[in-house]
Amino acid sequence: MQKDHIFVVEDEESLRNTMVLNLELENYRVSAAGKGKDALEQFKTKYKDLNLVLLDVMLPDINGYDLCKEFKQIDAAIPVIFLTAKNQTADKINGLKLGADDYITKPFDLEELLLRISNTLKRNRKEIPGSFYSFRGGSINFDTFEITSTQGQNFLLSKREIGLLELLTKNVNKVISRDEIIEKLWDVNENASSRTIDNYILNFRKHFEKNPKAPEHFLSIRGVGYKFVD
Repeated sequence: MQKDHIFVVEDEESLRNTMVLNLELENYRVSAAGKGKDALEQFKTKYKDLNLVLLDVMLPDINGYDLCKEFKQIDAAIPVIFLTAKNQTADKINGLKLGADDYITKPFDLEELLLRISNTLKRNRKEIPGSFYSFRGGSINFDTFEITSTQGQNFLLSKREIGLLELLTKNVNKVISRDEIIEKLWDVNENASSRTIDNYILNFRKHFEKNPKAPEHFLSIRGVGYKFVD
């Protein structure tokens, strides 16, 4: 099952690092930002892959309320939990009016935060259609043949490339042999070659790997075939 991706926006470095560490220990994928401008830029490229935002109100450049407005204009469906030292009822109402799903006052208990996160994610759980796959390297739309790379860029792939991506992503952590790939993606009268598959894999690494020379997702298993790791 795809891990939920949480975006932590908190300017206090020690608290931000603590939240990131504990969320990762809970098996969440985590992105983080310490300033509003950085958070907005990250959100613009990652929002399609985000499941929840933890948003500090008192940021040094753009306050959390204004940032929430920007986030909601880009994608109103992504849930937001405000984190703030303010404990006034008016502040909570203001945050909730902006579309926030919850409001937690600092200092907070870590277990309570994790519980609130879990409950918010359950309430906002989206059913991901079978024609779409999202992971840390980007996303794939099997219907439109469009992918979003790890840099947030969109590309259109060939039908056979999408077919190979679908075969690999449906068999996470399983080695798929070259023979099986050729059998499933080429007709018997077509002249398929391992070199063609190698080129496809190299292309996937360019799009989806942070460092194509040290791949984390599209792995070659020498003498056998390939494996996809989420």
